[in-house]
Amino acid sequence: MKKLVILGGGESGAGAAVLAKRNGYDVFLSDGGRINERYQEELANHEIAYEQGGHDEQRILEADEVMKSPGIPHKSQIVQKLMAAGIPLISEMELAYRHKGSSRIIGITGSNGKTTTTALTYHICKEGGADCALVGNIGHSIARQVALDPRELYVAEISSFQLDDILSFRPDVAVLTNITEDHLDRYAYQFESYIRAKFNIMKYQTANDYFIYNEDDPVTMQYLNTYPLHSNPLPLTMNRQIPNGAFINKNIMSLQTGEKLTMSVFDFALRGRHNQYNTMAACVAASTVGIRKEKIRDAVKTFESLEHRMEPVGVVRGVEFINDSKATNVNSTWFALESMNKPVVLILGGVDKGNDYTLLHELVKEKVKAIVCLGTDNARIHEAFRDLVPVMIDADSAAGAVQAAFREAAKGDVVLLSPACASFDLFANYEDRGRQFREAVREL
Repeated sequence: MKKLVILGGGESGAGAAVLAKRNGYDVFLSDGGRINERYQEELANHEIAYEQGGHDEQRILEADEVMKSPGIPHKSQIVQKLMAAGIPLISEMELAYRHKGSSRIIGITGSNGKTTTTALTYHICKEGGADCALVGNIGHSIARQVALDPRELYVAEISSFQLDDILSFRPDVAVLTNITEDHLDRYAYQFESYIRAKFNIMKYQTANDYFIYNEDDPVTMQYLNTYPLHSNPLPLTMNRQIPNGAFINKNIMSLQTGEKLTMSVFDFALRGRHNQYNTMAACVAASTVGIRKEKIRDAVKTFESLEHRMEPVGVVRGVEFINDSKATNVNSTWFALESMNKPVVLILGGVDKGNDYTLLHELVKEKVKAIVCLGTDNARIHEAFRDLVPVMIDADSAAGAVQAAFREAAKGDVVLLSPACASFDLFANYEDRGRQFREAVREL
């Protein structure tokens, strides 16, 4: 019996443990911290051995293979010991792929837009009649889905961390939305290591598969020829008319894959130039798995925006509040600002991942009247923007930030929470940050 050790007892680890157990592995799960009670209960119900609050190194190093949860960095002590011992490391995606049977996978990655693209792709496929599930980095374990409720199609959001540890994982349809500097702290500040992880999504694809990518993204195009492409390329662009994939010309999207479709961008549920790329990607992905063009058209019109991603929270005395807490890097905030057409009071800050704020300078100069810095250390934000905006205020809570922003806003302005940083200094995660922001707006 193959010994599989799972490191990490969160959504990904617990789901993988259930799948492995049901497939006859000898499973042991180890978490250096505390495991959520819900997952403890699930492990007990499936009679899976586990430990928390530390690692039994001897038992872990007896594994034939180790599934590492995406939140655990390669530089952690236990992972270093596993690598030194030559024990293969895999991700949850790899494990799920091995046991999915004949089901297909649409795998979506990228620095920005992957959550929106994944959710929209799933919405189109579901509305188009596919037997599908929404899984992956978006919050649902693909391994648990495969184990307990298998579907014919999985629409998976996949992070670079989940692509680091694949040995054979091959999505039938791979989508790469774009590549910008993000998570460099996990890649020893080597941008090329992060780029390589993103391109892993198409590494094992074959001539029967599809690779959807943004032809207008400079980093993607710079590295596209570095990594061998064995699948069918389907580009997206706004710069030219192309025979495959999709393009937008004079505000009309032309879908060139599957059933041909043309559609005005003014009919898209999602606003902003960046969301036009996301919508093209989702439409092309859905068409490759056989969704009919009329179903695609209808679904694109009816999609509702995601929680914490450019989510309208409300209007108070003529001031609009938008929750973009999921903007955890500079490029996400750039896209948010780019789509604004009213004066902005911007709430920025959190755990800085080596951000280059100069990317925001032009948009901040053009659109932002005040910045509220929400974090325990705001020095770098002050340094980056003090010469560009007349007002900069520090806040150490969501309520404090909302109140300060509201004081600076006038009727017709937007208060935009788009932090460009991780949330771990003051909040449990970006969802917690977004929820506290929403709550604070309601209390105004």
